[in-house]
Amino acid sequence: MLAKRIIPCLDVKDGATVKGVNFVNFRNAGDPVELGQRYSAEGADELVYLDITASLEGRDTFIDLVRRVAQGVSIPFTVGGGISSVEHVDTLLNAGADKISINSSALRRPELISEIASRFGRQVCVIAIDARCIEGEWICHVKGGHEPTQRRLVEWAVEAQDRGAGEILFTSMDHDGVKQGFACDALNQLHEALSIPVIASGGCGAMEHFKDAFEIGHADAALAASVFHFNEIPIDELKRYLHKCNIPVRM
Repeated sequence: MLAKRIIPCLDVKDGATVKGVNFVNFRNAGDPVELGQRYSAEGADELVYLDITASLEGRDTFIDLVRRVAQGVSIPFTVGGGISSVEHVDTLLNAGADKISINSSALRRPELISEIASRFGRQVCVIAIDARCIEGEWICHVKGGHEPTQRRLVEWAVEAQDRGAGEILFTSMDHDGVKQGFACDALNQLHEALSIPVIASGGCGAMEHFKDAFEIGHADAALAASVFHFNEIPIDELKRYLHKCNIPVRM
């Protein structure tokens, strides 16, 4: 069985790491490079850096930040936010990113997924999906969660996989920042429908929530932010806890 991955997520706004609740009300959490170095030392498997206002403001992800992270961090990292072309992906990978994450641009032009996978390999392409449950349906949102679409979570994830996505990063907007647990039912729906890895995001507040994401939601990785940023859950302690629960993790 493949080891489950623990992934700190660093939402970047104006050069600083921030954390909000339900995609609003952000507070500063520190320098993104220093935090990445700390998580690498503590045993994180990967990192995700998201320029959370790039799509809303219509600009590119910080190339300079990617270079600084690549120079200072020794574990793989994914970069997302405002990526809309194969050329931009090429620039980010050359700057040191291991993978890229696209959301709004993929929903606007799904062919971009195939273009990225064909040129760089599907392992490079992570499709981020921000979704909210509305009247029993998981509705995909774009522009940093500010704008709903007509697409449904599972059908869009399946299409993204078919077009060449290597992973799905699913964030429940309803659970984001409230620390009541991941959206395990939706995660399990994705697990049943897909053959590529699913990353759980949104709602972690305790070690048990990671356990639930893996055992109930059958996620392949779990991503969290504030519980790591504000030292509520040390990564090394989390991995020891999961190991004791017979969940395979890299120690």
